[in-house]
Amino acid sequence: MILARSNPTIADQQLAGSDLPEGWASPSLRSLVTWRKGKKPDTLREASWPGAVPYIDIQAFEKWNIRRYADPSSSVLVDADDIVVVWDGARCGHVGKSPTSGALGSTLGTVKPDFVESDYILRFLQSCYDTINSNPRGTGIPHVEPELFWNLMLPLAPLAEQKRIVAKVEQLLARVNAARERLAKLPEILKRFRQSVLAAACSGRLTADWRENQTNITPVEFSIQEVLRLRKKQWVLEKGSAKKYKLPQTVRTDTLPIVPEDWEYVSSDALFSFVTSGSRGWAKYYSESGSTFIRIGNLDHDTITLDLSQIKRVNPPRGAERQRTRVQPEDILISITADVGMIALVANGLDEAYVNQHVAIARPVDGVYRPWLAWYLASTEGGQAQFQNLQRGATKVGLGLDDIRSVAVPFPPVEEQGEIVRRIGVLFKLANAIEKRVTAATARAEKLTQSILAKAFRGELVPTEAELALREGRSYEPASALLAKIEAQRKDVKPKRKHGRSRRRTRNK
Repeated sequence: MILARSNPTIADQQLAGSDLPEGWASPSLRSLVTWRKGKKPDTLREASWPGAVPYIDIQAFEKWNIRRYADPSSSVLVDADDIVVVWDGARCGHVGKSPTSGALGSTLGTVKPDFVESDYILRFLQSCYDTINSNPRGTGIPHVEPELFWNLMLPLAPLAEQKRIVAKVEQLLARVNAARERLAKLPEILKRFRQSVLAAACSGRLTADWRENQTNITPVEFSIQEVLRLRKKQWVLEKGSAKKYKLPQTVRTDTLPIVPEDWEYVSSDALFSFVTSGSRGWAKYYSESGSTFIRIGNLDHDTITLDLSQIKRVNPPRGAERQRTRVQPEDILISITADVGMIALVANGLDEAYVNQHVAIARPVDGVYRPWLAWYLASTEGGQAQFQNLQRGATKVGLGLDDIRSVAVPFPPVEEQGEIVRRIGVLFKLANAIEKRVTAATARAEKLTQSILAKAFRGELVPTEAELALREGRSYEPASALLAKIEAQRKDVKPKRKHGRSRRRTRNK
C-alpha cells in the first residue's frame, strides 16, 4: 500500500476551535487514508480470457457497465465496494464504490481508510464534490487538485458514532433516492402524455364533444378551395403569371387513419406555398453579432417552440441566397438530416434569422391555420409517422423537399382547428406546470442529500458518543484515540530499500 503523503502529528490534526461535538477531531484527509492511482494495463481486450479481470474505467464505474478485461499482473487492483475517485476529466471529484473487483483505470484512483469507517469517508468525499470539481487543476483535461484534496479537513467522530452516522445517512438517503427515482420517471410520462394529446387531436377525438354541439361551422371543402385559391394567387404574385403553375399533389387515403366525416385529407403541397432548405458553407459568415442562425440544435421533439437559448450569429452575404434562406414569422421549420422531423413554428417578433442546410423552411399558404399544421407535423401518429416512412438513404437518413410536400394532412373545419389548438395549449400548459414542479422537486432532493450529509458531519443526525456515554455512565474512545492509532501504525511502516549498487551521474567534460 502506498501512503499518500507524509503524516502530520496528532497536534496538527486537532481542531483549534470548539465548533465540533465533544470527542470529535478535524484531521486532514491525507492523515486518514492511503491512496493508489489507477493505470492502463499492458493487456486490455474486449473479450475476457482465463485469468483476466474486469477493467474498471470511468464508464464501468459510473454506469456499472464492464466493457473490457485486463491483465491483473500489470494492473492496479481494487475490490468490490472499494472507494473510487474520478481523478481526471469533467467529472473529477466524483466518488463512489467500485462495481466489482478488477483493474482500476488510469483516470481513477482509490482511497482506503485506516481505522475509520469506509462509508464515513465515502459520504464525506461525496459532500465535497462541488468544492473538488469546481477547483480543478489543468486547463485542458481537468483533474483533481491534489493539495485541495489531501488538505480537506474531515470532521471525525469516534468510531462507534461513525457507525451510527453511516447507518442513519443510509436510511435517510434511501428515502431520498427512492423519491428521486420516482421523479426521474415523470419526464417520460409527461412526454407520453403530450403525444397522447396530439394523437387525440390528429384523430378528432380531442374535439369530439365540441363537434356535437356545433351547428354553424364552415364546410371544410370551402376552406380548402380558399386555400387553393390563395396558393395560386401567391404563385402569380411571385412569378408574374399563372404559367407553369403546378397543381398540388393528391394523396391516397386508403392506408391513412380514418378521420371525422367533416374533415378531409389534403397534401401538404396544397398547404405550403414555398419549401426550401438552408445553405452550406455559412461558417465563414459567423460573427459575434448579427442575425440569428437557426441550426438543428434549436429544434426539439414534443414542442413547436424554437429553443434559442444557444444560438449562432451570422452576417449573411447579400443576394438571392440571403432572401431564399431567410425565415419569416409563422414559417414552419423541419429538421431534414440526422434527427429528422423536429418541428418549430417561428414566432412573431423573431429578429432577422436564417437556417442552415439541415433545416427546411416550409411556408404555409395565407389562410392556413399554422399552429394546427405545425402540431400535426409534430405528432408521433401524424407527421412524424409519415416522415419515418419517407426517410431515405442507406448511410445518411434524411428528408428531401419533395418528401415535405407529400405529407397527407387531415384538414378540419377552420373553427375546429382553432379549438384543437386551444385545447392542446391548455393541456400542454398543465404538463409544463407539472414539469416545472418536477424540476424544482428534483433540485430540492439534490439539496436535501447535501443537507443530510452536512448535518451528519456536524454531529446533528444521531446522539453523539459523548452524550450516550454521559447518559449511560460509561467512558468512550474519542476521535483523538483513533488518530493516535493511525499515527502509530504509520510509524511502523518502513520504506522498502532498493537493492543493487547506485550509480553516480557524471557530466561529460
